[in-house]
Amino acid sequence: MVWSFFFFGLLMACTGNTASASCPLQMSPPRVVVRFGDSLSANCTSLSEQTEGMGWESTHQGVDLVLNATFLPFKIDSVSVWELEPMCFVNSRDGDQCMETLPVTVYKMPDSVSLNYSLTKVEEGQKYYIQCDIANVAPARNLSVLWLKGNTVIKTETFDESSPSPVSKSSVLTLTAHRDDDGAEIRCEPKLNLWPEKQGPPSGPPVRSVTHNVIVRYPPTFNKLENETLEMTVGENMTLNCNAKGNPPPSYRWEFPKFTKEWHEKEEVIEPILTLPFELPGVYTCTAYSNQGTVTKYFNISEAPRSRTTFGVMVGVGVAVGVLLLIAGAYFVTPNGTFSFNKGGYQPGTPSGPV
Repeated sequence: MVWSFFFFGLLMACTGNTASASCPLQMSPPRVVVRFGDSLSANCTSLSEQTEGMGWESTHQGVDLVLNATFLPFKIDSVSVWELEPMCFVNSRDGDQCMETLPVTVYKMPDSVSLNYSLTKVEEGQKYYIQCDIANVAPARNLSVLWLKGNTVIKTETFDESSPSPVSKSSVLTLTAHRDDDGAEIRCEPKLNLWPEKQGPPSGPPVRSVTHNVIVRYPPTFNKLENETLEMTVGENMTLNCNAKGNPPPSYRWEFPKFTKEWHEKEEVIEPILTLPFELPGVYTCTAYSNQGTVTKYFNISEAPRSRTTFGVMVGVGVAVGVLLLIAGAYFVTPNGTFSFNKGGYQPGTPSGPV
């Protein structure tokens, strides 16, 4: 498919440029952006009533003088040069001549866009770089390279390049590794700034590099940093959460108070979350470790104070039971210390029941 792209907005592209009083010529479009190998077309109109003839001067497919013309098209079937400045000229009947140059930009999209990076995995705090290589793009003076992390632009670079023909360019992004960047997606996008805002080349999707996934190695950090003091209720399960974040993911090791040493030796705990019926208070220690570092957290477990209400009920029940026992002793215990439901008819030395 053949494309010709016009600059300075759609309105001026349709109406052409404004003719000056000194040279009453109008170009339509006033500027042309064309891909190398595509066709080019433009029109030149004379607004003078004294026009004797018109023509196009060009190093590539010019148009000879046409007498009595006030409108003259210029066309190239396939643009094969990188510099092109066709000029429309008008000869007046009084012998004067005026001319206007049609600005033409010939462009070429990159052959490829690739990423090269110094390290595939980095340590937190370490500096590293990623290089974006753009192969054979023109004109490089209109090139900008956008660096994106996700969908956020973090750097833009332009180039001071005079050559209109294709060249290869590189852009380098230097970073300091941070744990928040672990898993981030970084890419580069070259753009040729030749078209009006929000209007890119309609020849396909944006040109961009593959995505580089950042891998940052960093030591474990607990999700909840501070040590914890907890109260236990005997017989009820309690959960101690020792989750930590790190790359690589950390391993875990628990240490228990001395009175649970025997159980600990039989049952090794390697999970970050410990749920047990804690029977006795003490300090439980969790360590998260990897080849990046080690962190330790302490859980101080104390016994919850008993409720005054519960204690009062227990005392009340004890007192009630004691009173009942005293009453029962008064009515049913015989003088010699035996228990009888017929204490009233009891005679010493005789059976307390019927013969």
